Amino acid sequence: MTAVTNVENTTQTINGAQILVEMLVRLGVETIYAYPGGASMPLHQALREQREQIRTILPRHEQGGCFAAQGIARATGKIGVVMGTSGPGATNLVTGIADAKLDSIPMICITGQVPQAVIGSDAFQETPMVEVCGAITKHQYMITDVRDVARVMKEAYHIAMTGRPGPVLVDVPKDVQLQTLPLSAVDFDPPMNLPGYRPETRTIAPEQVRQILAAVRRSKRPVLYVGGGCINSEASAELTKFALRTGIPVTMTVMGLGVFPGTHTQSLHMLGMHGTVYANYAVDQADLLLAFGVRFDDRVTGKLEEFAKHGKIVHVDIDASEIHKNKEAHIPVHGDVRQALEALNAALTAEDIPDLTEWHQQIAGWKAKFPLGYADAGDKILQQYAIEELWRQTQNRDTYVAVGVGQHQMWAAQFYKFDKPRRWLSSSGLGTMGFGLPAAMGVQTACPDSLVIDIDGDGSFQMNIQELGTLTCEKLPVKILLLNNQHLGMVVQWEDRFMSGRRAHTYLGPVDHPEALGEGDGTMPMETFPNFVKIAEGYGIKARQVRSRAEYPAALAEMLAYDGPYLLDVICPYQEHVLPMIPSGRTVREIITK
Repeated sequence: MTAVTNVENTTQTINGAQILVEMLVRLGVETIYAYPGGASMPLHQALREQREQIRTILPRHEQGGCFAAQGIARATGKIGVVMGTSGPGATNLVTGIADAKLDSIPMICITGQVPQAVIGSDAFQETPMVEVCGAITKHQYMITDVRDVARVMKEAYHIAMTGRPGPVLVDVPKDVQLQTLPLSAVDFDPPMNLPGYRPETRTIAPEQVRQILAAVRRSKRPVLYVGGGCINSEASAELTKFALRTGIPVTMTVMGLGVFPGTHTQSLHMLGMHGTVYANYAVDQADLLLAFGVRFDDRVTGKLEEFAKHGKIVHVDIDASEIHKNKEAHIPVHGDVRQALEALNAALTAEDIPDLTEWHQQIAGWKAKFPLGYADAGDKILQQYAIEELWRQTQNRDTYVAVGVGQHQMWAAQFYKFDKPRRWLSSSGLGTMGFGLPAAMGVQTACPDSLVIDIDGDGSFQMNIQELGTLTCEKLPVKILLLNNQHLGMVVQWEDRFMSGRRAHTYLGPVDHPEALGEGDGTMPMETFPNFVKIAEGYGIKARQVRSRAEYPAALAEMLAYDGPYLLDVICPYQEHVLPMIPSGRTVREIITK
């Protein structure tokens, strides 16, 4: 760590809050999203003192701050840091923390806590955050002594960033923030004390390399199934090298998009519930499944016992608990994906490369028969078209895309082709509505010169709409493509498919409208609810609404050319369904294509 102590004091003493912030600086943290309150005020005073070293951004809600910190981590691979006060400020972080845990995002989540003297007395704004977060973090701390602050922060960073990444909670009582020590008594690089935490992974054994390459050599229908673990391990280059040398087609989870170029002919794109038909068919018929950095989650596998049952499974993952958890692996490898791929690439010879001519032909046939597409809707703006046109206009720029959760999320995964890792940000494991806008906000913080877009739906967007204020006040030029169908589209899709179209609280307009019960005529009202253009303008953001396909490309170009934040409210039909679709718990043989 670099010694850059910049605390403002003349007495040569330092308090707990100043030590904590100094540790953040030394750990390389450049930005923190933080919302103040009574139990965190000393921390904010310390942040003010270090404002030349660390940027503090005030979100409009703690959850927004948590997702923004995630945005930084997801886009850069660096630690994301968020802070809230005690009680409701702390609990407002919980959803974002749980989201980070499921998607393996490295974060330090700092919460103020009431003074130790009143803990357990139901003091004002007291919440037992260590207990609350026990199951949704890699580790949790409550600091009870100012002498532990530096060590705890160093350990929190180490735990969050090593092994399988994840969030760490640091709960800091107010009295600890105010306790002082002589500056000379503080060790800013203390030894860590982490008995039992051994994130080091074994190097892939030569015998395992030989086994995998032998399986590749004998295979006739292999598939690479890759996920977020490949992105976390920075394995994109090695994966792409291995795929191109062997000719093995690649399918990605929703967390893995971009780890292999989406525009390459070997890409099968996304698999699973809303994955491509050809990706799901290929995995179903594969005689060898090379699973790298994935967890065989239910949205991928459907009916587990029927998933990829026709061949051998190689499973490489940094988290030993994932091996054999959902699906038995024939060749299990506990290790770092990038290191494993480096070893495979180093050992790979021409003799190991199988003849996949027939396999490629079969896949090409599936691609021709079941392409991703959509119907001609005349002058209506279909969501699929809107996203595809966005890709056409931005594919040659350094573009980051964050999404909310719902139909628009799946359409974005299908129709926006990512050729680089870390350009796609999606709440995938927890599926948290409201993720898109604040995540994009965080990305723009970390990547100020890049184009950052939030593709959102009107339901998801309203979950954290208040962060429009942060965009304006912090001068963050995020672009918002709002696909507005006035409904909770994904739930509507399930109502249509499995509940005879009965609407049950999925219409987002006034309750006395016929659409509230699904009894409308299916047309979009001229006055949509709410008026997103007025809301955006109220926050100082340029905005426009479009309804016709004819005007959409120019409106999109106008948004992309604007030098500040911009909201484009795109009116779309709500009758569209995300297809293909494998219903939950079903098999590829029950895939819905129309």
